[in-house]
Amino acid sequence: MTTADASAKTPEPQVRFQLPDPPERHPDEVTSYDQIHLPGNTHFLYQHLGNPETTLVAAERYVVLAPRLGRGAIRRSPDLLIAFGVNPQAYRDSNGYIISEQGKPPDFALEVASPSTADVDTGAKRDDYAALGILEYWRFDETGEHHGTRLAGERLENGVYVPIPIDELPDGSLQGYSAVLNLYLRWEDGLLGWYDPATGRHIPTFEDERAGRIEAEARAAVAEARIRELEEKLRQRGDN
Repeated sequence: MTTADASAKTPEPQVRFQLPDPPERHPDEVTSYDQIHLPGNTHFLYQHLGNPETTLVAAERYVVLAPRLGRGAIRRSPDLLIAFGVNPQAYRDSNGYIISEQGKPPDFALEVASPSTADVDTGAKRDDYAALGILEYWRFDETGEHHGTRLAGERLENGVYVPIPIDELPDGSLQGYSAVLNLYLRWEDGLLGWYDPATGRHIPTFEDERAGRIEAEARAAVAEARIRELEEKLRQRGDN
């Protein structure tokens, strides 16, 4: 009969590396909240883009190449980040996007202009996103005063960002096509919109969801009234 080696030690549980929280944002950076999160764009995109188990729609956490942040390591926190074919739970557990852990760079990053970040958005941050391998980098500026243009998109080709065409629509809106999202990004009256090329319409919003519920409830009420009417007719025939 053999017995367990009493001297054997239970392996220590592995502690997962977590990225630090980015520093608190400058007060003027509320523009990113107003344009992306307050209107519900994060939710709309999360619902529209597909499988939540492999699609990440996130914001304001670091993107880094590898877990350990040595001197000079790139770490950036986009106003909006989207990645396909990744592990959203790993993002949450690591408190950020670690490219070596996810196995690929993010597909999309967006920055919303503010006076305190404008130069970084169009300069150092743009260079860093290219170095991180982010396929598309978009910039939105409510007024055009900070980025020098109201809407700009760039796609990574051979390690260098090249401009994505931006078209002016008859109503004065500006629009560019994101190939990685298969959506049009649109500047319209100072607001950021997301349009489905298959329908030409904005992706579903809270208002659309509410209208859909109201319509479904109305159809159900009509159907219920019709059933009661038929039941009453059958009852009357039975009485006769």
